[in-house]
Amino acid sequence: MSPRPAIGRTDYGGGVAKRWAWAAVGVLVVGVWAACSDNNATKPTSQPSTTKPAVTKPTASTTSTKPWYDDYDPARFAPEVRRYAKQAGINPQLLMAILYNEAYKPHDPKFERQWAQVDSDPAFGIANMHRPAFDETKRGRDFAKRKWEELPDNPALAIEAAAWHLHDLAKRLPAKRADLYTKDELLALGYNAGGGNMRIFARGRKAGAQASSYLDRLHDNWTKAGQAVSG
Repeated sequence: MSPRPAIGRTDYGGGVAKRWAWAAVGVLVVGVWAACSDNNATKPTSQPSTTKPAVTKPTASTTSTKPWYDDYDPARFAPEVRRYAKQAGINPQLLMAILYNEAYKPHDPKFERQWAQVDSDPAFGIANMHRPAFDETKRGRDFAKRKWEELPDNPALAIEAAAWHLHDLAKRLPAKRADLYTKDELLALGYNAGGGNMRIFARGRKAGAQASSYLDRLHDNWTKAGQAVSG
């Protein structure tokens, strides 16, 4: 995707361009993880040994116990992105770039639920989906019985829902489109600003400042998204 002009307003569509009022809410979720000590050291023997020391395999006490959302990088979910993008028939690089766009806020499940108490229209999960978008997307799908409230705890479900939401947006694109934006750019705009605005942009109207900023960030994230999904 080569850099193009930018894009409109934010709708309920999927990703959220609005930034968080960090200082106003003062909600910081800090994980404190204890360092694991190595208890496998052996005492020196009185006689020199001619045998090679055994290699100690990592145990539960030496492996990391950090949760996935600590130092979160969307690239860690590249297998899920490739899988669900293929199922939904969309570009995996687009899906990964959107996850990078939506990684601007902490995705600690506790944080998201705390934020939902002060935000009248919260978005959940690593793809920042709003409830109406999720509920509409899941109809008739394998995850139809899943709930929007599960998204903070289930990155795979969030990726699956985002992939199919992009699939549904693609079906709403008009057959004849202006050449102002590429298909992937339009789908990203639809994810951010809603399907109705996406169709307006597809007919040649230039997006406004907020959606343009979202598209600029998509361009910035495009190369590393491609590297992530290529393995």
